[in-house]
Parts: sequence; structure tokens; C-alpha cells
Amino acid sequence: MKKMVLPAYEQVKAFVQGHISRGDWKPGAPVPSESALMAQFGISRMTVNRALRELAAQGLVTRVQGSGTRVAELHRIASTLTIRDLHEEVTERGHLHSTRVLHVGAEKAGAELARSLGLRSGARVFHSVLVHLENGVPIQFEDRHVNPAAAPHYLQTDFTQTTPTHHLLVHAPLTEARYSIEACLPTAAEAQALGIARSEPCLAMWRRTVSGAHVASVARQVYPGSRYSFTGQFQA
Repeated sequence: MKKMVLPAYEQVKAFVQGHISRGDWKPGAPVPSESALMAQFGISRMTVNRALRELAAQGLVTRVQGSGTRVAELHRIASTLTIRDLHEEVTERGHLHSTRVLHVGAEKAGAELARSLGLRSGARVFHSVLVHLENGVPIQFEDRHVNPAAAPHYLQTDFTQTTPTHHLLVHAPLTEARYSIEACLPTAAEAQALGIARSEPCLAMWRRTVSGAHVASVARQVYPGSRYSFTGQFQA
């Protein structure tokens, strides 16, 4: 099957969004100049300009004539997003939450994962893959990597009795979080675990949490679009 290639302006957007969501570029930090992005991607100024305009419209960056493009300051929009335990969320609906554990173990972090966790490449990390169910129906596929320095007893936890989120909220209290949510199609493994077709639209949340001096975890959580919806609140 031929691999789909993103349009050039979407490649630039994905590049910038990736650095922001992983925490590589902090609020207020400069984004590479139009000239630098033109040279990096081998594209025209018009194409780069379109990508940056769309990112600005999404509120991810700010553009000021004469001073370039910067990552948007967090104080521009205050979000009351709460990191909630899925078990509590399901229980509040009067339903039964259960967990299917697919994998729990330790492994060496690749370069990209190590950067996200603030560790050196090859460092030991904890890895869990779970499926969360509501009344026996899969509603979330959770693939999470955890920094052992933040939660040293993570591997000893029985995740059929408590969730990774609850364990981390207790043992690695949250001081900062970054997240992004996007529509996607599930991977083959995700579709199989969730009991859905590869063509089923899903919502995927990528989340990076910090506890004090350590990045505690990075997680990809995939939800079938027909079974789950996100709710939140924003205030100016």
C-alpha cells in the first residue's frame, strides 16, 4: 500500500505542533523563522506562511510583525481541564469499570520517547498497555510510558484493581500537564483490542504529565468515537 504523504504546509504544522505538545518549545519560545522552515522543508515562503497562519488561528502560536512567531502564552486561555481517573468517571455514570491488562514491563527508551520523558536515550522506563471497559464494552486503549524516578513502584501495581492514572495521582502528584486531542483511525493493535474495525473513527489523546522535578509519564489514549466524548470548560 502506498504511504500517504501530507501536503507540505501540513508537514510544517505537524513539525511545530509536535515540538509544542512534547514540551520541547515552551510558551513564549521562538518558533524557527520562515526562512529556516523554508530551508528545512525545501518549500516556498507562501507555503510556510500558510502553515504558520493556520497555527496562529488555532491559538498555538502568536505572530507579531517584526518579532517573528512564538509559542502562545498559556495565560491567553485558561483551561480548567482536570486529569480524571477513568474509573471514577465511569462509576459516576452508575456503570461498571473494568480493565484488561495487555502488557506491563520495563524497557529501554528510544530517542524520541527519552526526549519526551526528559531522559537519556536507552534509559530504563516502565511501559503499560491496557484496555478500559465500561459495562464490558471497551472505551479506551491506553499505551503509557512512565519515568521510574517519578513512580518507582509502578510495575508492582495491580491494574485490574487501580488505574495508572490513580496510581500516578497518588504517588507522583501532578504539577503540570500538556495534551493534544485529534481524530484518527486506530492501528491494527488498537482496533483489535477495542473490538472495532480499522475504519472506525477514533479520538486520540496524547498526554505528558510532570510531577515536581520529573516528567512522570507520556501516554497515548485512544477512544472509539461512537463510545466516548470529551467534555471540558474554558474561560477567558
